[in-house]
Amino acid sequence: MRKPIQLDSVKDIAVRTAGRTQEVMAAIRARMANRTLAGGDRLPSIRGLATSMGVSPSTVVEAYDRLSAEGLIRPQRGSGFYVAGRAAGPLALAESEPKRDRAVDPFWVSRQSLDADQRVMRPGCGWLPASWMPTAALRRAVRGLARCEDDLLADYAGTRGALTLRRLLLARFAEEGISASLDQLMLTSSGTQALDMVCRFLLRPGDAVLVDDPCYFNFRALLRAHQVRIVSVPYTQSGPDLAAFETVLREDHPRLYITNSALHNPTGATLSLQTAHRLLTLAAAHDLTIVEDDIFADFEPEPSPRLASLDGLARVIRIGSFSKTISASIRCGYIAARSDWTEDLIDLQVATNFTGPSPLVTEIIARVLTDGLYRKHRQALHPKLSRARRETAAQLRALGIEPWAMPRGGFNLWCRLPEGLDSTRVTKAAMDEDVVLAPGNVFSVSQTAGNFMRFNVAQCGEPRFWEVLRRALATARQEQGS
Repeated sequence: MRKPIQLDSVKDIAVRTAGRTQEVMAAIRARMANRTLAGGDRLPSIRGLATSMGVSPSTVVEAYDRLSAEGLIRPQRGSGFYVAGRAAGPLALAESEPKRDRAVDPFWVSRQSLDADQRVMRPGCGWLPASWMPTAALRRAVRGLARCEDDLLADYAGTRGALTLRRLLLARFAEEGISASLDQLMLTSSGTQALDMVCRFLLRPGDAVLVDDPCYFNFRALLRAHQVRIVSVPYTQSGPDLAAFETVLREDHPRLYITNSALHNPTGATLSLQTAHRLLTLAAAHDLTIVEDDIFADFEPEPSPRLASLDGLARVIRIGSFSKTISASIRCGYIAARSDWTEDLIDLQVATNFTGPSPLVTEIIARVLTDGLYRKHRQALHPKLSRARRETAAQLRALGIEPWAMPRGGFNLWCRLPEGLDSTRVTKAAMDEDVVLAPGNVFSVSQTAGNFMRFNVAQCGEPRFWEVLRRALATARQEQGS
């Protein structure tokens, strides 16, 4: 004989059911906010959405009924449910994902770093201090422009960008073993614009895009603007987890995989040759295009494997810029890809930006790259960063913070906080004292990096930072213990 259901159990079931209904409603609202679902679009079938979200069909029916009552969707007999056919509101990127704490929102973290005034310390930012940049070579390049031709000062750039800088980039590619031609290379206004154009070219709303977990948080922010579905794969010290990578390709069929090969951001890890070969084999088998962001290349003491070198720009698109290594103020990026794709991307650049990057900007960068002062700067920067990594890691360990790996180069340390501390709590406590940190979950699609944090070793030199970090850790311990 069955036991009667206890009233408390009935209440618990009701609460859980209501919570799941709200989750389904929130998921539909998010798709409408980021325009993956627009006015007149058919919603997923009840059974299909129930399966994908791991809920019962009755939960989806309840969620659809409530959304219908709110006027957001409408039923059509025998056909399903549709988004109500009214004009879509403005694209609200901050609302295009489930609501999260602002401290782990990519837009909020970027704003805190970019808008901070001089008194604010930024050990969570992703660039070097101005005093660490090649300012002597920049000044010499800028002075040289006083004698340049009038057209350099006043004319538009060509659609592909300056020939001089493109030839310099091709020479660098050749050193890596990439055999590319001028018709495979174009300049853009920034590295972010390069990625944005590739996404415009290859993606449509609702497509799946694969990123590493953790990954550079602005990849996530930009992909939200393109209204795509972001899927992720765990990143190891030798590259993406290949078993998980293959599973995602088989189940989610992503169009793109976006990654850093050299000095992965935020982990600082280096892609191994074995992983790179296997990754390219899987990409070919599943018709996957790879975007390789090589922005940290100049920080490597010795070159590591590159997907573009192994692939020859057949399936891999190389993007990059000079904002981390030369100047964030003088912005210029590039795209290297198949020549037929480059032609279409140039048309896209004309449509969205009319021209390539400023001739003044590209001339300054070309002059810096060929200046002996820049070569000396790079030679001095590698040991300087190595020393900063060792010293910062030692001070972090003294606080119980352990680096996940010691990178071969660059300025990022990806670290695990002690005692399972929540990095978001630490970030908030530090922000109260004008210190901007980078909590782990801002880099994590799966939100599984809550006890990690990225530190910029070049921005950790102020003694006050260590005092603030010590207090922030203590505050987080106290909050988590209460």
